[in-house]
Amino acid sequence: MARLKPLYVQVIIGIVAGILLGILAPEAAVAVKPLGDAFIALLRMMLAPIIFCSVVLGLTHVADMRQLGRLALKALIYFEVLTTIAMALGFVAVNVIEPGVGLHATNLAMNENVAKIASNASHFTAVSFFLSIIPHTLVDAFAKGEILQVLLISILTGAALSIGGGGKDSLILRGITEAQDVLFRILGFVMKLAPLGAFGAMAAAVGAFGASTLLYLAKLVILYWATSLVFVLVVLGGVAASMGLSIFRILRLIRDELLVVLGTASSEVVLPRLMEKLEKAGCDGAIVGFVVPSGYSFNLDGTSIYMAIAVAFIAQATDTPFDLWQQAGVLAILLLTSKGGTTVAGGAFIKLAATLQSVRSLPLNGLGLLFGVDRLMATCTALTNVVGNVVATFFIAKWEGAFDAAKWEALRAEMAGGRVEVVAPAAAAELPQQTSH
Repeated sequence: MARLKPLYVQVIIGIVAGILLGILAPEAAVAVKPLGDAFIALLRMMLAPIIFCSVVLGLTHVADMRQLGRLALKALIYFEVLTTIAMALGFVAVNVIEPGVGLHATNLAMNENVAKIASNASHFTAVSFFLSIIPHTLVDAFAKGEILQVLLISILTGAALSIGGGGKDSLILRGITEAQDVLFRILGFVMKLAPLGAFGAMAAAVGAFGASTLLYLAKLVILYWATSLVFVLVVLGGVAASMGLSIFRILRLIRDELLVVLGTASSEVVLPRLMEKLEKAGCDGAIVGFVVPSGYSFNLDGTSIYMAIAVAFIAQATDTPFDLWQQAGVLAILLLTSKGGTTVAGGAFIKLAATLQSVRSLPLNGLGLLFGVDRLMATCTALTNVVGNVVATFFIAKWEGAFDAAKWEALRAEMAGGRVEVVAPAAAAELPQQTSH
């Protein structure tokens, strides 16, 4: 029984059981979908308050506002460089393998789903995206659970308290610290349901589309997963190596979260727990609180690979001329349209539709080709995005001189013993002070 105790083992059992139920009893499998929906809803419920508490408590230890500005600049530079590399890798892979060549899908009809997505995408502009970061009211951001809006409020609150909040003895800070402790205890309760949630989500996915879903457009799916794996091991592995860390140790650190994402196809559900683990692994609270939530909208490596491959695949499948100069132009457009909102169901399709509408030479109804493999593509996207944001947090913490190597070594010792306990982050007064540069 001891071998069944680790969370990742229980989640693997849940995923395998879900796949078997989906294949053997599709109708029963679809009926258990509420188990996955309920688990995802419980975790999403925790996002806004945990982000708020973590960011506010972290920013109270930022030495000055110039330090916050420097952190934001470094994060955005890193995000843009890595997502650009991810897109370029996606275009190289799809041009070399050419998964859509020979499909000759030139007479695709505009189905109802594509038309609806196109309508939503028509409202997407650079101005509307940046304006959407500002909530109508302070309460509205938390009610809707919009990550970027909550992050904006959290940064403003943390900055205000840092400048004149009464220091360590502030009643407000003590209250936020206690609230954070309670929230992480609740999170611990919810995570015990992860195997059940993964079982329900996976069973419903396989049951609804059938086992044949695993074979449909297999060449495209295999190419996407292989390209993402190369990106994680080579590109992110190189970033980790430049810090003196191993990508395999980082993957082992977050294996529980990766398995939950594998079962639910959602990166959003593991955000609070990732923030816990990264602080325990030696990253400063202010770095974690800023980089992880903002990375969920701006550092979408998996989404970048997906959109590059999807755009070129549609061109190949519909026999649409799409030369390297046109691809370079699309790459520039993707640098904007790939940002923000992709953790929401259907978000990647909306961004892809916005891109296709910007590139009038590509047929919008080509989106219909991708619906059959949406689940498999979304799962890989979520996994890659999670790993990318974890590596980004370590990198920026090292860059800022806010990485505690002793904590990382202690965690490595725990990992070697086969057990990693995640506890709530230290109280605000105990968080390490960032160094000033």
